[in-house]
Amino acid sequence: MASTPRLNPRAARAARAPARRAAPRPPVRGADGADGAVVPLHHNVHTELARRFITGGMVPGARLSTRRLAEELGVSQTPVREALSRLAAEGAVQIRSKRRVIVPAMTEGRFRELWRCRELLEPEAAVEALPYIDAKRLKQLRQIDDAIGAAIGGGDLPAYMQGNFDFHFSIYDARPRGILNRLIETLWLQFGPYMRIVYGRVGTANLVDQHALALRAIAARDAAGLGQAIRADIRDGMGLIGESGFVYADANDL
Repeated sequence: MASTPRLNPRAARAARAPARRAAPRPPVRGADGADGAVVPLHHNVHTELARRFITGGMVPGARLSTRRLAEELGVSQTPVREALSRLAAEGAVQIRSKRRVIVPAMTEGRFRELWRCRELLEPEAAVEALPYIDAKRLKQLRQIDDAIGAAIGGGDLPAYMQGNFDFHFSIYDARPRGILNRLIETLWLQFGPYMRIVYGRVGTANLVDQHALALRAIAARDAAGLGQAIRADIRDGMGLIGESGFVYADANDL
């Protein structure tokens, strides 16, 4: 009877040990993830692309390349496609085919509808948020407004657009986020690219910071005054269109 071959001690230990599983790859965490919460990679990509839309990094009519965006963001094309699909659902882009994604051109009718929606939703969001705005947040709002003034004085258009967004949403987001705030954000995603062209034409020297009224209303806990201040701020932006006349805008306008 053939004897069973003997393993050397090291091989025997290896044979008895359970098979090792490959160590899982650490999840990608967002820089703003609260309490160490895991933030999906496609969410981070969406956040960055949304910032570009809101601050004028994208312009109407521009064609977007998933490969180029993936290279810029240091990710694969899959999370970029997922983020673009979400942006399409939010009205910020149009996906014509797998390889053709564009920022929609702006028409006068579409622009005025977006602006009307802002007038309806944003004053309400500000009023609902007022009870949640404490002294710390009011201080932050004043700091943001100071930065906006510096951006206007320095001719820094992207900084102005980022600051304007931060000011408004620092008010709205004081109240735990709900459907209303998400709806407002989709409006900003859609009109941001066009406002980049408008602001670029009128120049930062012609921009006026109208947030002082909102800050005073917040300090006085004046809900009606805050709603009126937000509405007036929105209408001031509309006035820029009235002064310069609406123009059909696309990527060639910069």
